[in-house]
Formats: sequence, C-alpha cells, structure tokens
Amino acid sequence: MKYQNILSHTSNGITTITINRPNKLNALNRATIQELHEAFKTENKNQETKVIILTGSGEKAFVAGADISEFADFDVVKGKQLAAKGQELLFDFVENLSTPVIAAVNGFALGGGLELAMACHFRVASTNAKMGLPEVSLGVIPGYGGTQRLPQLVGKGRAMEMIMTAGMIDANKAFQFGLVNHVVEPDELISLAEKIAGKIMRNSSVAIKAAVKAINANFKDGVDGYKVEVKQFGKCFGTEDFKEGTSAFLEKRKANFPNA
Repeated sequence: MKYQNILSHTSNGITTITINRPNKLNALNRATIQELHEAFKTENKNQETKVIILTGSGEKAFVAGADISEFADFDVVKGKQLAAKGQELLFDFVENLSTPVIAAVNGFALGGGLELAMACHFRVASTNAKMGLPEVSLGVIPGYGGTQRLPQLVGKGRAMEMIMTAGMIDANKAFQFGLVNHVVEPDELISLAEKIAGKIMRNSSVAIKAAVKAINANFKDGVDGYKVEVKQFGKCFGTEDFKEGTSAFLEKRKANFPNA
C-alpha cells in the first residue's frame, strides 16, 4: 500500500514505521491516523515482520501532537466521536497488537504524540526528547488514552502534575519516571531499538502474543488478569513453540521456534 503521511520499511524481521510529516512536526491528523492503522494491521499479518519500530521523521519530533486545525470547531458530540474513533482505530489497536511495538521517541512527543508512544508496548528515547500532555492549556483534556496510560506508567501523582501543569519533561526525567526504558544519543536511537528487537526475535512469537494479552488484562476494568494469565499459560502448552522451546532447553541447544 502506498502511504502519503508515513513510511514503512521491513528488513531482517523488523518493520520500521516512520510518521513522515516533518513540516508539521509529524502532527497526527485523521489521514495519518488512518494510514497508521492500516500499516499496523498489515504488518501484524505479515509473517516477515516480527517486531515493529515506530518513530518520527527528522530530528525535531516523534509526534508534536494532534492537528488542532482539524477539530478546533467541533462540538460536544463530534469531540466524543473524535476520541472514541481515534482510540479504537489506533491507540487501543496498537496496545493490543500481537506484534511487539517499540516507540523510538526522537524530539517532541506531545499530546497525541505521547499518547501514541504510550500505546506502544514500550519506549526508548533520544536525549533530545521532550514529552508532555499540554491539552489543558487548550481547554481540553487528553482524549487518546493519556489520562489512563500515563498514571499506569508513572503513577497517579506524577500524571496529575504533568497533565495539570501542561508541562514537558526531558528524556532523563522520563527515564526516572519509568515512562521510557532507555535514553541514548539521537544517532543511536534506532540502532538501540533494533538491538532490542533482535533480542525479542530470538524468542517465541506465540508466547510473546500470549504475554501481551496477559499483561494488558491487568489494566482492563472488570478483567481478572491472573485468570487471563492462567488461560494463556495453558494455551502455550498446546503449541509447537512450547515443544521446541522445552526440547531445546533439555537438549542444551538454541531453540528454533517454528513460528519465530
């Protein structure tokens, strides 16, 4: 598929999706959200893709926010529809994707950009990254999951402060808060993400898919995460990956997972 706002490239099992609107600091408009949905959906089905890295073009921004010009005149009904559709189409979709997604945060990740990074399975950042949810300065709140995922990642108090002050934090503070897993120089960002992706690809993709479901279950209202874990744990026993993994361990050799 040919995209207008993003780039997608696959090499050695890793697909890098790049939001490519540098003149707009990679701001998310409806067309970009739709293209990202299609790209993630396509790569989740692509057997060649084992890990997805999401980043932004240029050095200034991962995603500097949503494209405000698209919704500045919305009313209450349209505002609710905007958030609901966006969450379903992209943010929740990415969070529940069975293919691991690493956000490589370069430059600004603000508003919808930070919400997108938080929807990924985990994040790495360059030293020039700046992150925040400035929505209250516009008279609105984060609407793409930010009020839910930020407290899960950094704690309620820190999330309250970040959202209420509309301020930004730098990469080192984000690391201290647990918002990102690693911080490196800008020219090392993608190579670090690829290195981590390589470690992921050595393992069972079937087991990783089950782990994603179990981990996410803990953050869903009315869902017993322990029960989901038990179910997914049991299902693993019926897979070829389990047979290969345990056999390799007992035979003291490297596993060659059939679905890896």
